[in-house]
Amino acid sequence: MAATIFAEKTETRLDNAERLCAAHGSRLTDLRRQVLGLVLEAARPVGAYDLLDGLRADKKGAAPPTVYRALDFLLEEGLIHKIERLSAFVGCTHTLDGSHAEAGHPHAAQFLICTGCGQVTELDDHGILHALIDATRQIGFTVHHSTVEAEGLCAACRDAATA
Repeated sequence: MAATIFAEKTETRLDNAERLCAAHGSRLTDLRRQVLGLVLEAARPVGAYDLLDGLRADKKGAAPPTVYRALDFLLEEGLIHKIERLSAFVGCTHTLDGSHAEAGHPHAAQFLICTGCGQVTELDDHGILHALIDATRQIGFTVHHSTVEAEGLCAACRDAATA
């Protein structure tokens, strides 16, 4: 059975993910690699059942628990993010492109979700995180993790709406 062939950029990111996992003492198995590749190649955030359909092209017996276990691993390693609003997943390109020293490194993840076309853009703006930390510190709250999801229109959809 042939493995899925991904675009060169995706293969580079998958190789980076494999090295990052090895550095943590974990393993990016063939199945996890394939799920991550499918997430990275998706044009938009992708849901678990869409990933399952993609997996079944090569692995006929793939079942939902298989996908969810792989997604849990990828989330734990910091290789993907879950967009809660959409119940879908996107790759953490900041980690996979080397913007962070290692997978799992927490960063200030903010997502801009276009309600027109569904495109999701990830920001890594530490100013937003620091503003949140400063605001919560005033009431005695300690932030351990933060993900911001903002809905609106991307530039292309905004321009199309005003044309």
